[in-house]
Amino acid sequence: MAVHVIDEANRCLNCKKPMCQQGCPIHTPIPKMIEAFKEGDLNRAGDMIFANNPMSLVCSLVCNHENQCEGHCILGRKGQPVHISSIENYISDTIFDKMKIECQPKNGKKVAVIGAGPAGITIAILLTKKGYSVTIFDSKDKIGGVLQYGIPAFRLPKTILDRYKKKLLEIGVKIRPNTAIGTALEIKELFRDGYESIFIGTGVWRPKTLGVKGESLGNVHYAIDYLANPDAYDLGERVAIIGMGNSAMDVARTVIRHGAREVTLYARGLASNASEHETAYARLDGAAFEFGKQIAEITDDGPVFENILYDEEGNQTGVDEKMEQIYADSTIISISQGPKSKLVNTTEGLKASPNGLLMTDENGQTTIPGIFASGDVVLGARTVVEAAAYSKVVAEAMDEYMR
Repeated sequence: MAVHVIDEANRCLNCKKPMCQQGCPIHTPIPKMIEAFKEGDLNRAGDMIFANNPMSLVCSLVCNHENQCEGHCILGRKGQPVHISSIENYISDTIFDKMKIECQPKNGKKVAVIGAGPAGITIAILLTKKGYSVTIFDSKDKIGGVLQYGIPAFRLPKTILDRYKKKLLEIGVKIRPNTAIGTALEIKELFRDGYESIFIGTGVWRPKTLGVKGESLGNVHYAIDYLANPDAYDLGERVAIIGMGNSAMDVARTVIRHGAREVTLYARGLASNASEHETAYARLDGAAFEFGKQIAEITDDGPVFENILYDEEGNQTGVDEKMEQIYADSTIISISQGPKSKLVNTTEGLKASPNGLLMTDENGQTTIPGIFASGDVVLGARTVVEAAAYSKVVAEAMDEYMR
């Protein structure tokens, strides 16, 4: 452990108005969790946080804690906040495998979950607990979605997802891997086969393009594709990454671990868009950062940039007309991603916004009664904890609809 969790738990002030809990998007009961931990009742602490957030084991590792729970800790105002994430991870990791998820008797109603990412896993667990028979359909061979194919193993060990799969099967969830709905099977077949409600949590897997000349060259790749299987790529020693968000940091750190010697990230603005910790780790691993760079085109030699001019206040004042050729063996584009359109194209009445995100009401119901959605396919590329928090609302709405 990076910190001694018992010492950290003892530092908690058990505030009457817990700002840490308010700062958490899913409102994890942090003071009560720490209290149970200090009393030596790990089972109660684990059951408590899992009931609130089925993805707690994952969130304890990948959340942006410095802006959420830990960023709101009172102790952080004058010193170091309580390392809440380490305490939550210790509890979740210790009790996960032995934890028994209590489920109501089967009610005879079937639910289809399309997509085995954070949103789909959350929905599957919550509705199975309520007595529904759940089948998960996923286009990939392993569960986890972005957790499996978008977050590097050094940030999230993939054995955790194997444990989640075992837990899902344990409570009776059926899983159909390598099954993309909208190809051989469509949503109408799911309704035909007796599913009373359908959940869509297919995420965002279509890379956003730059729209510049050279994007189709053989030395150019997209971040979401690269992170799915880095071993499939031979990038060379010099790699340029266009973009500076959390995903770009994951790419940079993965590229370095796969042998690249010179890795540089480029951004139009004057600061990183990633969290402080992710930026600091990428810099520590050896990545370089270049700011004020606007991509003009990509050649066989690497990206070509225009230099954006800024004044002392950070306001853009113009663009230097002189182009700058950067020499790189490979260029990786990491400027976010959007949803694929397969489901919308094959399902009459299922509507999406102009940017491809599914249109839903505040409870996650789409434009077709009985079909619900949450996670990145509704919100755009966001965080695991936001997907889990929204899915809790949607699970209640689906239960109400089916009842």
